[in-house]
Amino acid sequence: MKLKSIVTACIVAATATTIQAKDYKYESVKGDMMQTRIYTLDNGLKVYMSVNNEKPRIQTYIAVRTGSRNDPAETTGLAHYLEHIMFKGTKKFGTSNYDAEAPYLKQIEELYEVYRKMTDPEERKACYHKIDSISQLAAKYNIPNEYDKLMSSIGASGTNAYTSNDVTCYTENIPSNEMENWAKIQSDRFQNMVIRGFHTELEAVYEEFNISLTKDSRKMWAAMFSKLYPNHPYGTQTTIGTQEHLKNPSIVNIKNYFNRYYVPNNTAICMAGDFDPDKAIAIIDKYFGSWKKSDNLSYPQYAPVPDRTTPTDTTVIGQEAENIVLGWKLDGAGTMQNDTLQLVASMLANGKAGLFDLDVNQKMTCQYASAFTYDLNEYTGFILYGTPNKGQTLDEVKRIMLDEVEKFKRGEFDENLLTSVVNNMKLDEYTSMESNDNRADKFVQAFINGVEWEKEVTKLDRISKMTKKELVDFANRHFRNNYVTVYKRTGEDHTQKKIDKPQITAIPANRDLQSSFVTEIINTKPEPIRPVFLDFDKDLDRYKSKKGIPVYYIRNKENGRFTLSYFFDFGEESDKWLPFAAQYFDYLGTDKLTPEQLKQKFYSLACNFSVNVGTGTMGISLSGLDENMPEAMRLMENVLANAKVDKEAWDKYVQTELKGRRDSKLSQNSNFRALMQYGMYGPYNSLRNVPDSVSLTNRNPQELIDMIAGLTKYEHDIRYYGPTDAKKLLAIINKEHKTPKKLLPKPENREYTEQLTEKNEIWLAPYKAKNINMIQFNNSGRRWNPEREPVASLFNEYFGGGMNTVVFQELRESRALAYSASAYYSTPSRKNHPEWSYTYIISQNDKMMDCINTFNSILDTVPQSEKAFELSKQALEKRIASRRVTKGAIFNAYFQARRLGLDYDINEKIYKALPEIKLADVVRFEQETMARQPRRYLILGDEENLDIKALEKIAPVRRIPTSEIFGY
Repeated sequence: MKLKSIVTACIVAATATTIQAKDYKYESVKGDMMQTRIYTLDNGLKVYMSVNNEKPRIQTYIAVRTGSRNDPAETTGLAHYLEHIMFKGTKKFGTSNYDAEAPYLKQIEELYEVYRKMTDPEERKACYHKIDSISQLAAKYNIPNEYDKLMSSIGASGTNAYTSNDVTCYTENIPSNEMENWAKIQSDRFQNMVIRGFHTELEAVYEEFNISLTKDSRKMWAAMFSKLYPNHPYGTQTTIGTQEHLKNPSIVNIKNYFNRYYVPNNTAICMAGDFDPDKAIAIIDKYFGSWKKSDNLSYPQYAPVPDRTTPTDTTVIGQEAENIVLGWKLDGAGTMQNDTLQLVASMLANGKAGLFDLDVNQKMTCQYASAFTYDLNEYTGFILYGTPNKGQTLDEVKRIMLDEVEKFKRGEFDENLLTSVVNNMKLDEYTSMESNDNRADKFVQAFINGVEWEKEVTKLDRISKMTKKELVDFANRHFRNNYVTVYKRTGEDHTQKKIDKPQITAIPANRDLQSSFVTEIINTKPEPIRPVFLDFDKDLDRYKSKKGIPVYYIRNKENGRFTLSYFFDFGEESDKWLPFAAQYFDYLGTDKLTPEQLKQKFYSLACNFSVNVGTGTMGISLSGLDENMPEAMRLMENVLANAKVDKEAWDKYVQTELKGRRDSKLSQNSNFRALMQYGMYGPYNSLRNVPDSVSLTNRNPQELIDMIAGLTKYEHDIRYYGPTDAKKLLAIINKEHKTPKKLLPKPENREYTEQLTEKNEIWLAPYKAKNINMIQFNNSGRRWNPEREPVASLFNEYFGGGMNTVVFQELRESRALAYSASAYYSTPSRKNHPEWSYTYIISQNDKMMDCINTFNSILDTVPQSEKAFELSKQALEKRIASRRVTKGAIFNAYFQARRLGLDYDINEKIYKALPEIKLADVVRFEQETMARQPRRYLILGDEENLDIKALEKIAPVRRIPTSEIFGY
């Protein structure tokens, strides 16, 4: 790396304060496409910066180099819980009077140290009651969600955080003119965190744990890590923590953890977007420079995990479909070995032309197989994942995957595959540079894994020099009989414990309270960002091919990537066989190329071909490296014209499809999705509108090939985003795109229709779990009116669309009823469809009626706060002002508007109307559209553990079997 120095002149910040001149040195790497600057402040804080001026927004990550690996063994889940607490405020915000609040917080802290050591149930209940009582006293001063109010006030989006084994990371996407406010808020947050609202937030985390109980993948990974990394926290404790530890937390341990690891020399600010780096580093230094570094930073040290010399296995049980995972332990993510691992993984499985892709997935020798790396700081897991066909054992899937690994070890693959993989990795790298989120995430991973940026920048160059022999030798050294196998089998997990609802007294929302810190931020007046709305007459060009096909064109001026689509205004609503024809088509070759050769050919061109079917639209798409577009387009047209039927492939595909249907019935998410579709659209919906098993088995596959091959006989348009100029593109289209002289009119769509809710109804579908999934759906048949869009958008911002809303405060913050909860007033995506509304929640079984009663209360009588409303308006205005629709997304916006009968950008109408909308307008809108409306309660849950009698007081309970919601 080179070290550069910039002398920053006096900079006038948005608040008109002056930042003194200072000499800021930064590191950079020659050839870095992101032109990264890496600063290190005097206190050790790392700052990674990459400028991308496409949109006036900045993606920010604040990454702390600690996670569940460093959790105390007696309070696992601590790092993750601290992540939640970081949203509760500081001495400056989140409270109306910290001095008055502090003694109560201290009492709560001391009581939890007593509570966690108690074993007698009655004593614990009494102690918890005392915690709840004192929490009520502290809550008088608490201002819930003030952090979210702060971020809303500056127009932030993506307010969130995540915790893993090695990292805790806090995310914000902010308007580019709000950097100083962002820095002021974050610096206070990271230096002065206060633990408040503890018992309600703890219950929200526990609800997150409850949700995980039905996710068999969590059990599978925990089992894999326990075998790969025994006697190391990666294997002995999980990020979510244990049920016992979550119910017995220690505020003392959390504070100790925070003070030990949340220090500047263990933290990095990672940012990408539209900013001046010289000004940005001065602002960051102004607010973070006084953060005291730790002179005693250290991490728990563990003996190296010994290499395994023999295979071992374990089994986990759960309701979801069976699968199998194999894993090898290798060196950490920051080592050179990781380069090789990632290349090997792509050689085996890249989704297109790897050994697994062609030998296993293409031939359907099992339902699905893949290979990838699971990167951690100290160790990397090299993972094989497989799911079985009907009647196939997990051991048979295991043998199939291991045979491919052995084939790789023998060097039985074309050397051209290595070249193609490297080229596609380069294309992926170029594509990822278009996203600020991807840029910032690269910084996070480099920092957490201790990777020098020069090493990251030169990674593709190193990989491109690897030889086939080196890869084969590597595989033979490391992939021996030293692996772990986890069998995920279907059954009832009897280890899950009964969960009791705690007695929590709802804490006040205090919506009208506002700290002086929040007032200060709200009243700052940074230089405003002027909104830019789409002008469909200027932002995309329109042409016609020689045969009169409309061609929509947007020039890519950034890189050599393109996307070209033949787009059709019909889909599965016109023919339910279309999705199956498209999926089958992916398994076919031509009269001259086998399916494997065809996949290899596209992959070698760094291009991807697909047929994608939606409900009312579909597309034939090609994307990749633009210099290869003419050849790839020629190949695509050849496939469409000359695809060769393969009856054996069809029969295997049908069996895979039917196995997938059976597997879906085992998944909680799939069941809830099916119930939602059934409850909102009735029996004719996108999940039930499928051929039955007999029809699938007996269908002539040649008819499906003809269906796809015949698509270009129908009216369609062509959409291109790429660097080729329009004249040359039209010449390529005229030469390569084969169509008849006169196109057929599009087939009619029989549209899925939202069903009316004329009375209260309870629809209950069964799923055995510790929690329910529930939606309250209302459709009164109100037709969409674009004039109502501004007030509807502002209502969603105020009431139920995020963390700074009435719903989140009442359901989660005040009552701890759920990990997540929302409500939304939905407007349609196409003409002649109604507006409709819903509430959504996942909650513990015995909290169901509390959820329903709270939702109905706030729906029928909207809690009102002028301050909260003004914040919502300010947030929406700033987000729209800094919003930019660019690149291929312009196509989506244009055609979405056209489907609604609009010829303008609806966001312009919303933005211009916002200043005149009052809270009374929003309340009136809600009262007219949502309050006291009949609702269809769609509940997925275990009836044995639900209060059915209470539900019957609302409406008769209609029990809907699993077979009915799926339709098969």
